Amino acid sequence: MLNIKPITAFTDNYIWLLYDDATRRAFVVDPGEAEPVMHALRSLRLELTGILITHHHFDHVGGLQTLCDRFNPVVYGPVNPDIVRITDRLAANDTVDVLGMAFTVIEVPGHTLDHIAYFHNGATPVVFSGDTLFAGGCGRLFEGNPRMMLRSLESLAALPPATRVYCAHEYTLANLAFAQAVEPHNEPLSDRITVAQATRERGEPTVPSDIALELATNPFLRCHDGQLHASLQAQGKSEGHDTLETFTAIRAWKDSF
Repeated sequence: MLNIKPITAFTDNYIWLLYDDATRRAFVVDPGEAEPVMHALRSLRLELTGILITHHHFDHVGGLQTLCDRFNPVVYGPVNPDIVRITDRLAANDTVDVLGMAFTVIEVPGHTLDHIAYFHNGATPVVFSGDTLFAGGCGRLFEGNPRMMLRSLESLAALPPATRVYCAHEYTLANLAFAQAVEPHNEPLSDRITVAQATRERGEPTVPSDIALELATNPFLRCHDGQLHASLQAQGKSEGHDTLETFTAIRAWKDSF
């Protein structure tokens, strides 16, 4: 049986741990720190055989060198020569085997130019979205532009609604507070905030979410929606109905929220 569990790192990062009960083999996604990963491996008596990298930021690759020196795993990642120790550099539609599960690579530039996501279309679909799609939000545009990020988000939004979204940060409450400012009359969003607040009060992660929930409550996936357009116009944030214009306005607003 394949398990997916979060390893907390830094102040709000999640390093995702995937492991098989029978073989005790494991993969991790975006190991920004090595020590939390090694602690989890020791605690669960796992052998690290692989690593998935979504992009080059330090809080996603900072532990890579130490883990490779210790375990010599296969390392999948984007075509970026600045990320050392990647053994297999991947492009759109490449497929990789992760503990017997086939994951397809989706190129999702915007946050960074090299950003990729990993999607498994199984009985329960799964996507590791890194810093592109967050629970209730999306990543900042450090290297890409709004058009690029919008296209990346649209590619993720087109995944099956039941797809579980494993992002890399616990940003959910802050993201949902902004989402409510954008759409104060969105009832599914209000319900989601209540659930997320209770989840965090219990000390539990608010992720994974799923694509259906994001489509209903994440403003960055709702830039085509008439309700959202009306809300933006009423607040003087955007005048039109163009999806790219709407996305650009929302992303700029979030940057200073």
